[in-house]
Amino acid sequence: MLLDLIVCHCTLPDGRDNIDIGVQDGRIVALQPALPAHAAQVVDAGGLLVSPPFVDAHFHMDSTLSYGLPRVNESGTLLEGIALWGELKPLLTQEAIVERALAYCDWAVARGLLAIRSHVDVCDPRLLATEALLHVRDRVKPWIDLQLVAFPQDGLLRAPGARDNLVRALDMGVDVVGGIPHFERTMGDGGDSVRWLCELAAGRGLRVDMHCDESDDPLSRHIETLAYETQRLGLHGRVTGSHLTSMHSMDNYYVSKLLPLMREAGVSAIANPLINITLQGRHDSYPRRRGMTRVPEMLAAGIPVAFGQDCCMDPWYSLGSGDMLEVAHMGLHVAQMTSQDAMRQCFEAVTTTPARILGLENYGLHPGANADFVLLHARSAAEAIRLRAARLKVWRRGQLIASSPAPQAALHLQGRPASVTFLQP
Repeated sequence: MLLDLIVCHCTLPDGRDNIDIGVQDGRIVALQPALPAHAAQVVDAGGLLVSPPFVDAHFHMDSTLSYGLPRVNESGTLLEGIALWGELKPLLTQEAIVERALAYCDWAVARGLLAIRSHVDVCDPRLLATEALLHVRDRVKPWIDLQLVAFPQDGLLRAPGARDNLVRALDMGVDVVGGIPHFERTMGDGGDSVRWLCELAAGRGLRVDMHCDESDDPLSRHIETLAYETQRLGLHGRVTGSHLTSMHSMDNYYVSKLLPLMREAGVSAIANPLINITLQGRHDSYPRRRGMTRVPEMLAAGIPVAFGQDCCMDPWYSLGSGDMLEVAHMGLHVAQMTSQDAMRQCFEAVTTTPARILGLENYGLHPGANADFVLLHARSAAEAIRLRAARLKVWRRGQLIASSPAPQAALHLQGRPASVTFLQP
């Protein structure tokens, strides 16, 4: 049998080693030790880790790489970031949004990040960002699965015309219904927005991904409403609550009631470790809350939890590089997920779990899946997180689309090796 590509001697994230991956016509056709086949191209992984591509379940591509426009967020706070975005929106052009988004997508491909769910602010009646990112979605389709969320950044009910704008964005082809109930003027308005948005999604057969309870308020209850509406409308498996940072501050007894409600409704969760640890707890002195939602507890309750990048060099966050291993690294530390199983869960939180949340088809490492995978300079998922491992090669549908050299430092020490690679001996 002659295949297009064989990547041999691979270690997989589940711990299997010495595995050969056979590719034909853009699909994985075999995954086994000592594959009895030949190929036009053979790549020896040398025992290093081969992973499915990274998936970012929560991002804002309309604002990415806009750091410093029209000014810098001096305080680094969430509220100044929102105010700064409001100053920037009237100055935006489609061309600039497209240029920055494409530049970020180049970074993503180099990092092995081949699927992104991006929220798009629809509160500007011009819908410039929506049109721009729909164009970007088409441009990057050969390399990246870009899923767009209609996001009323300034509040569905609070911002004039936001409801009409959101519906227009969906009519233009945006994929997912978004919301931000905690930013409405009252708790009641927030609940009303959740209800209206879920009914809209149910009527159109769409998924829901809502910025929910992104505050330090222990009395915020919008995730409870989201779970209820999911159950009422039969949206099981199609609804996600993003951030959920107020859960960090909620009473333990209430959370013990909340988690089974989320599990029963099939609601997923997305934490954003880099941004949650940066923006939450700003009103605390000491002890200061971490702010990130209860990731281990939700996983233990059977709730799927993914990690997102959220922001990269924009009004809210001046750092970032599209590296989902950096996101997993922060999530592991903030949530204290240092057991062997927990570290694997952190790797899954930037690969297989967000792929399920986004509903990606033919994703993964198994026969029949798309031949999308990444060769990492690491021998295990935990080591990949530890090193934020170099992406030695990135394949999309069996075609090499990015490569990077293995990191190596030269040493000038008497009696010691001439170089070091940082891999575990």
